[in-house]
Amino acid sequence: MKRFLRDNGLSLAFGLAFLLTLGGQALAGYADFTQQQVASGGEAVGLATYVTSSSFGVDVAENWQSEYLQFFLYTMATVWLLQRGSPESKPLGDAGRESDEEQAVGRYAPDGAPPAAEAGGVRTLLYSRSLGLVVGLVFLASWTAQSVAGWAAFNAEQLADRQDPVSWTGYLGEPDFWNRTLQNWQSELLAVGSFAVLAVFLRERGSPESKRVGAPHDATADTG
Repeated sequence: MKRFLRDNGLSLAFGLAFLLTLGGQALAGYADFTQQQVASGGEAVGLATYVTSSSFGVDVAENWQSEYLQFFLYTMATVWLLQRGSPESKPLGDAGRESDEEQAVGRYAPDGAPPAAEAGGVRTLLYSRSLGLVVGLVFLASWTAQSVAGWAAFNAEQLADRQDPVSWTGYLGEPDFWNRTLQNWQSELLAVGSFAVLAVFLRERGSPESKRVGAPHDATADTG
């Protein structure tokens, strides 16, 4: 058990933190929702009803989709774009997909390589792009979930205000949808872009996300 915890400490710690913060969001969101219901003369609902509602669903989904958009864009952008001095960048001059030999696929695959890396053909082609494909699909799925939950929440407000509900495609053109979307996108893009630049000049000893403390500022792809 001790070895399992050591070998999986990063995923276990973040998994636990995720569940705790999701639970905290549910409780805080429920308290806020209840206050708004009472203030507007509505009836309070139970916690279970709230966490299965469109109000909670859209708040969760809009954050998930922006996070996976960040991962997708960064995964794809760093194939081609470089940043001198950043540990998040490949070495200068290595932009692109790289050769089979550099990527250790096909006949260049070493012992212990994933079978899909050795197979060649379509199987290797898909596997060599599997991270971007899966992260991109999760982004699209969570963005779709946000749009559906947001649509339901928007129409609930429309009906409460005695206004006509809109169709799902109509909601996709509403300011509410794009406000929810873009306020998350801009923050994620700012965070990723600023981190790539800050890591050029600042260090965190022992972190693979940082260069070695003594590495020159212009050392690219160096990790500590």
